[in-house]
Amino acid sequence: MPRILAIDYGLKRTGIAVTDDFQIIASGLTTIPSETAITFLKDYFSKENVAKVIIGEPKQMNGQPSESTEVIEKFVSKLQKEFPEIKVERVDERFTSKMAFQTMIDSGLKKKQRQNKALIDEIAATIMLQDYLLRFKIV
Repeated sequence: MPRILAIDYGLKRTGIAVTDDFQIIASGLTTIPSETAITFLKDYFSKENVAKVIIGEPKQMNGQPSESTEVIEKFVSKLQKEFPEIKVERVDERFTSKMAFQTMIDSGLKKKQRQNKALIDEIAATIMLQDYLLRFKIV
Protein backbone atom coordinates (compact mmCIF):
# COMPACT_ATOMS: atom_id res chain seq x y z
CA MET A 1 0.00 0.00 0.00
CA PRO A 2 1.41 3.44 -0.81
CA ARG A 3 2.32 5.83 1.98
CA ILE A 4 0.77 9.17 2.88
CA LEU A 5 3.16 12.04 3.51
CA ALA A 6 2.39 15.15 5.58
CA ILE A 7 4.08 18.50 5.13
CA ASP A 8 4.10 21.30 7.68
CA TYR A 9 5.45 23.98 5.34
CA GLY A 10 6.92 27.10 6.89
CA LEU A 11 8.82 30.14 5.73
CA LYS A 12 12.14 28.75 6.97
CA ARG A 13 11.64 25.08 7.83
CA THR A 14 9.38 22.29 6.66
CA GLY A 15 8.44 19.39 8.90
CA ILE A 16 7.72 16.10 7.17
CA ALA A 17 5.95 13.00 8.48
CA VAL A 18 4.97 9.78 6.76
CA THR A 19 2.76 6.77 7.37
CA ASP A 20 3.85 3.19 7.55
CA ASP A 21 3.13 0.92 4.57
CA PHE A 22 -0.34 0.13 5.94
CA GLN A 23 -1.31 3.78 6.48
CA ILE A 24 -1.96 3.18 10.17
CA ILE A 25 0.84 4.96 12.03
CA ALA A 26 2.27 8.42 11.39
CA SER A 27 5.95 8.96 12.16
CA GLY A 28 8.15 12.00 11.93
CA LEU A 29 10.54 11.76 8.99
CA THR A 30 12.63 14.94 9.08
CA THR A 31 12.73 18.70 9.03
CA ILE A 32 14.35 20.41 6.06
CA PRO A 33 14.98 23.98 4.94
CA SER A 34 11.85 25.05 3.05
CA GLU A 35 13.77 26.11 -0.06
CA THR A 36 14.93 22.48 -0.50
CA ALA A 37 11.46 20.90 -0.18
CA ILE A 38 10.85 20.11 -3.87
CA THR A 39 14.34 18.64 -4.30
CA PHE A 40 13.89 16.55 -1.14
CA LEU A 41 10.50 15.30 -2.34
CA LYS A 42 11.86 14.34 -5.79
CA ASP A 43 14.45 12.17 -4.10
CA TYR A 44 11.98 10.71 -1.58
CA PHE A 45 9.30 9.95 -4.19
CA SER A 46 11.89 8.19 -6.36
CA LYS A 47 12.56 5.76 -3.48
CA GLU A 48 9.16 5.42 -1.79
CA ASN A 49 5.64 4.81 -3.06
CA VAL A 50 3.58 7.83 -1.97
CA ALA A 51 -0.02 8.21 -3.11
CA LYS A 52 -1.06 11.32 -1.23
CA VAL A 53 0.44 14.42 0.37
CA ILE A 54 -1.31 16.20 3.21
CA ILE A 55 -0.36 19.86 3.58
CA GLY A 56 -1.27 22.07 6.48
CA GLU A 57 -3.55 24.99 5.81
CA PRO A 58 -2.83 27.74 8.34
CA LYS A 59 -5.87 29.61 9.56
CA GLN A 60 -6.51 32.24 12.16
CA MET A 61 -8.85 31.53 15.06
CA ASN A 62 -11.77 33.04 13.14
CA GLY A 63 -11.19 30.67 10.21
CA GLN A 64 -9.68 33.30 7.94
CA PRO A 65 -6.40 32.54 6.12
CA SER A 66 -3.25 33.44 8.05
CA GLU A 67 -0.47 35.71 6.80
CA SER A 68 1.58 32.70 5.61
CA THR A 69 -1.21 31.35 3.40
CA GLU A 70 0.11 33.00 0.22
CA VAL A 71 3.57 31.43 0.63
CA ILE A 72 2.08 28.00 1.24
CA GLU A 73 -0.29 28.33 -1.73
CA LYS A 74 2.71 29.00 -3.99
CA PHE A 75 4.41 25.89 -2.64
CA VAL A 76 1.27 23.78 -3.17
CA SER A 77 1.05 25.03 -6.76
CA LYS A 78 4.68 24.13 -7.39
CA LEU A 79 4.20 20.73 -5.77
CA GLN A 80 1.15 19.90 -7.91
CA LYS A 81 2.94 21.01 -11.07
CA GLU A 82 6.05 18.96 -10.23
CA PHE A 83 4.14 15.83 -9.11
CA PRO A 84 0.76 15.78 -10.91
CA GLU A 85 0.29 12.06 -10.20
CA ILE A 86 0.25 12.57 -6.42
CA LYS A 87 -2.99 13.67 -4.79
CA VAL A 88 -2.67 16.73 -2.52
CA GLU A 89 -5.10 17.40 0.32
CA ARG A 90 -5.17 20.42 2.59
CA VAL A 91 -5.94 20.09 6.30
CA ASP A 92 -6.43 22.61 9.08
CA GLU A 93 -3.17 22.90 10.99
CA ARG A 94 -4.31 25.21 13.77
CA PHE A 95 -2.74 24.31 17.11
CA THR A 96 -0.39 21.63 15.71
CA SER A 97 2.72 23.57 16.76
CA LYS A 98 1.31 24.13 20.24
CA MET A 99 0.35 20.47 20.46
CA ALA A 100 3.85 19.52 19.30
CA PHE A 101 5.42 21.66 22.01
CA GLN A 102 3.13 20.13 24.63
CA THR A 103 4.06 16.66 23.36
CA MET A 104 7.71 17.53 23.91
CA ILE A 105 6.95 18.59 27.49
CA ASP A 106 4.86 15.47 28.12
CA SER A 107 7.70 13.33 26.73
CA GLY A 108 10.05 14.74 29.34
CA LEU A 109 12.34 16.62 26.99
CA LYS A 110 14.58 19.12 28.71
CA LYS A 111 14.10 22.86 28.09
CA LYS A 112 17.13 22.99 25.77
CA GLN A 113 15.68 20.16 23.62
CA ARG A 114 12.27 21.85 23.50
CA GLN A 115 13.88 24.93 21.91
CA ASN A 116 14.67 22.86 18.80
CA LYS A 117 12.23 24.43 16.32
CA ALA A 118 13.04 21.79 13.70
CA LEU A 119 11.81 19.08 16.05
CA ILE A 120 8.62 21.05 16.72
CA ASP A 121 7.95 21.23 12.95
CA GLU A 122 8.51 17.49 12.52
CA ILE A 123 6.23 16.65 15.44
CA ALA A 124 3.59 19.09 14.13
CA ALA A 125 3.60 17.28 10.76
CA THR A 126 3.25 13.96 12.60
CA ILE A 127 0.29 15.23 14.64
CA MET A 128 -1.36 16.59 11.50
CA LEU A 129 -0.93 13.24 9.72
CA GLN A 130 -2.09 11.11 12.65
CA ASP A 131 -5.16 13.34 13.02
CA TYR A 132 -5.87 12.92 9.30
CA LEU A 133 -5.60 9.14 9.62
CA LEU A 134 -7.96 9.09 12.58
CA ARG A 135 -10.52 11.30 10.85
CA PHE A 136 -10.48 10.17 7.25
CA LYS A 137 -9.17 6.64 7.06
CA ILE A 138 -11.25 3.55 7.60
CA VAL A 139 -8.81 0.81 8.39
